[in-house]
Amino acid sequence: MKLTKALLMAALVGTTAAEADLFLGPINTTLEKYQINTPQRAAHFLAQIGHESAGLDYVREIASGAAYEGRTDLGNTQKGDGVRFRGRGLIQITGRANYYALSRAFGVDFVANPLLLEQPLYAALSAGWYWNSRSLNEMADGNFFLTITKRINGGRNGYADREARFLRAAKALGVKLA
Repeated sequence: MKLTKALLMAALVGTTAAEADLFLGPINTTLEKYQINTPQRAAHFLAQIGHESAGLDYVREIASGAAYEGRTDLGNTQKGDGVRFRGRGLIQITGRANYYALSRAFGVDFVANPLLLEQPLYAALSAGWYWNSRSLNEMADGNFFLTITKRINGGRNGYADREARFLRAAKALGVKLA
């Protein structure tokens, strides 16, 4: 599945032409690499990254990350880890443990260089890696929207926005919903 600029903008509410130009190539690379290759998979993926990035506006979490300080469930074991490893990328990779796992998968040291996740290619690829590592293509194939949301965010945070984004992306991509 390859997106056009027009499709990306139609699927992601609030995305500007400049943002679409910046992210179209990296998102298409990600869709191909992680086999997000059906309209239904792409609609789910775009809905989630659309919510997490506020329509491609943010590749770094707005909050400082201080709330993640000492969160050992995220691997934040050293002073300053919460701020250093706050959410980044289109799906908001968060915590030392996720940055480390991503570093191992890509062969790039995101632990030492967390700002790399703010670059468009890594912002998109990290979202695909996270998606793949949580087996979300299979969940998208079954249309398990709540499960996808929980695996990305841990709960129902932003559920209504994510759902609205999914319905918009599904319509733009021609997904037939029952």
